[in-house]
This record gives sequence, structure tokens and C-alpha cells, in this order.
Amino acid sequence: MTEPMTPAELYRHGLRLLLAKDIPAWVDLWDEGGVLEFPFAPEGWPKRLEGRTAVGDYMRHYPDHIDLHDFPEVTIHQTTAAATIVVEMRGVGRLVETDSPFDMTYIAVVTVEKGLITSYRDYWNPLAVQQAGTDFAGANR
Repeated sequence: MTEPMTPAELYRHGLRLLLAKDIPAWVDLWDEGGVLEFPFAPEGWPKRLEGRTAVGDYMRHYPDHIDLHDFPEVTIHQTTAAATIVVEMRGVGRLVETDSPFDMTYIAVVTVEKGLITSYRDYWNPLAVQQAGTDFAGANR
């Protein structure tokens, strides 16, 4: 029997899936009741998604809008709670609609239980979504 990945291993695996544009496999890393929160989401953008299906619906068009090339900076901090990590990272690529550069820094607080993501708080720069081509979630449609 294999041991489930640690939260840090699972997170890094998830980044590889995002770079491969394998959104269904990335969504499979989520618990059925997992919660994705965006504390800094601007008006009109979702602030909380509940459940794997909602996360999948939110992410399904991501590669059509943001072509991720790399996560050149990823630092994972283990918290005193073994199931929770804090991640500092930077994602780079291009916005598909405008072919302009995409460069975003994030801080995420992620909890993994029984090998699946149960909580993910994504702290990203809301000013960055004011660029054309960033509204992959359809928040402003």
C-alpha cells in the first residue's frame, strides 16, 4: 500500500498538472466537499466555491485564457498543523486573448486531508484581473 502524498508533494503535483493544462486531473486532487476561497476577489468575482464540482466549473476554461508556462518561484512552508501548508509562488505565461505576458504572485493556504485538498485560500492580486483576457471564470459576463 502506498502512502498518500504529503500536502507539499500534492501541491507540487497540482502545479505540474496546471502546466500540462490537465484541469480534470487537477480537479481530481480535490475532496468532494473541498472549499476554494479568494479573500481578495474584486466585485463580481467569486469569493468562495464549495465542492469539487464548483471548483471544476470555475477552472475548466482556465487554459483557454491563461497559458501558464512556469512557476519559477515556489516556496512551501509547513505550518504547525501537519495537514496545512502556506505557499508563496509566482506563475508566468501569457494571456491567450491578447498574447500579453501573464505574471502573477500568489500566497495560498492549503489543507490536505486523506490525500485530497479540503481547503484552499488563494490570495492573489485583484488588480491583475483588470487586464483583457483574464476573466476565465466568466465573472463579468
